[in-house]
Amino acid sequence: MIEYKGYKGVFEYDPEIETFAGHVIDLRDEIYFEGDSIKDFRASMTRAVDHYLEVCEKRGEEPGRPFSGQLRVRMDSKLHQRAAVRAATCGVSLNTLVVQALEHELEKAG
Repeated sequence: MIEYKGYKGVFEYDPEIETFAGHVIDLRDEIYFEGDSIKDFRASMTRAVDHYLEVCEKRGEEPGRPFSGQLRVRMDSKLHQRAAVRAATCGVSLNTLVVQALEHELEKAG
């Protein structure tokens, strides 16, 4: 992962063409970048994000912000019910239960 101005990008290396290619992961808009070396790759991401921010400013649009902190989750109604009952039993909101479960799972993953 690579980061610039709070925007996070993921990338892959293609050994056949000896190029890194990546994109910003936390936006609805698409920002792509590439480079033949890590230095070029970082510079390309910098230019791409800066260009995106300039275009938004010229259009009078608010640029997309990385991860708003809101997440819509779809699940089976029975699982939803079980989670709601568990949250109530624990004396917490359903939101708090889901956040705690995610935190626990991500801590296990390292």
